Amino acid sequence: MKKGSDNTMKDIALELGLSSSTVSRALQDHPHISQETKIKVNEAANRLGYSYNAVAASLRNSKSNTIGLIIPRISRYYQSTVITAIQNKLHEHKYNLMICQSNESHELEKELVNALYASRVEGLIVSSTLNTTDFAHFDVFSRSNRPLVFFDRVPKNYPAHKIQGDDYHGANMATNHLLTQGCRNVAFIGGPLFCNLYRERYEGYADALKGYELSPGPNRTFFHDLTKESALQSCEALFSGKRDTWPDAVFCCNDTVALAVTTYAKNRGVEIPAQLKITGYSNDPLTEIIKPTITSVEQYPSEVGTQAAGMIMNLIQQKLKPGKNYISVTIAVDLVKRDSTDK
Repeated sequence: MKKGSDNTMKDIALELGLSSSTVSRALQDHPHISQETKIKVNEAANRLGYSYNAVAASLRNSKSNTIGLIIPRISRYYQSTVITAIQNKLHEHKYNLMICQSNESHELEKELVNALYASRVEGLIVSSTLNTTDFAHFDVFSRSNRPLVFFDRVPKNYPAHKIQGDDYHGANMATNHLLTQGCRNVAFIGGPLFCNLYRERYEGYADALKGYELSPGPNRTFFHDLTKESALQSCEALFSGKRDTWPDAVFCCNDTVALAVTTYAKNRGVEIPAQLKITGYSNDPLTEIIKPTITSVEQYPSEVGTQAAGMIMNLIQQKLKPGKNYISVTIAVDLVKRDSTDK
């Protein structure tokens, strides 16, 4: 028999005395095929130079065994940890993950949705961009009954399955911690309020202040992309006046900002935590390396990823049949107290 791409599953089946369907299932690592048969089939495939074409198979049976994922930035600790958890969970089901990065661009997000749909992914997991307020481009999945699950940054009114952290409670808990430490001039640096994360975190912050009959002072709240550069601009505004007008605490809506505020304050000679207390959000490992270490809210991203992947697989396998209702899961958060708030 001639080696090469011309050899098919029929050739393998003929050599081993098996049916083509058994060979196909063995090459796909089907659980109903014995390990002994899988080994024989794969050895024969290697010997004959045959490579299983998953794309061609998906065109034949309308199954790609692939899930699409769109996230804003792969480089962030939270997102990268979620990706790992999703991939590990999907691997248990013999599914692959196709990862796309929107770079916080609404237009690119729309292009990626259409590209993943055309690639025949069986479902889509999404954390939307900061600028996504119109979610109509996701309709292509709901119209075709392909499962769609949002996590972290989720739509407020768009009908969809959602996995999100308890952002209100996380912010409220962090701000209350600052207040119980004696702080009364607490600044807030967050993202735009049309994004569910930062709207809920701001509400948690504001309600904590109300509990002490306080309200955000002038020039104490900032809403922008949570990058190092934007955080430093907010710091310039916070620490521009006389020293007695400076905040005694800053609640930061991510750890990138918390790290930037910490570095800025140290460079200005501000003592942390004696003169300024800082809390972050996400519990990035870097918060344990910097001096002083930074108090932060633990979001449990591995649990978020596992829940998102588990939900989409249950929807694909029809173990979940929500009908006209959509499933919403809230992941609990915890405050990890460190040197930046504790004397």
